[in-house]
Amino acid sequence: MPDDPIKPPAVPSVLPRPDDGQGAVVAERKTAKVEPPRLFQVVMLNDDYTPMEFVVMVLQEYFQRDIETATQIMLKIHHEGKGVCGVYTKDVAATKVELVLAAAKRSGHPLQCTMEAA
Repeated sequence: MPDDPIKPPAVPSVLPRPDDGQGAVVAERKTAKVEPPRLFQVVMLNDDYTPMEFVVMVLQEYFQRDIETATQIMLKIHHEGKGVCGVYTKDVAATKVELVLAAAKRSGHPLQCTMEAA
């Protein structure tokens, strides 16, 4: 079988470096294709009892919105029944939902917050 082509070694391979003489090796890796994480929208729902000021405060505190943006989102929630507070990875979105629900409960408000796939 002297005419058979030499097959390259499987990846990852360890090849000696002939020029350095130090016994060093080079490892070659095939880059893996990594999918970006799925994103989720944190959505606040309108109710007839939670004060608008509380919703604005929650948007500022937990979603780092300035007063103008928080007010616009609050008005969207009020007029359309729900509004997107932000888009995050699954763990971050779930944490934000829990923080909002806990703050609403502490303050005695029925504010509801959910997450939806973006």
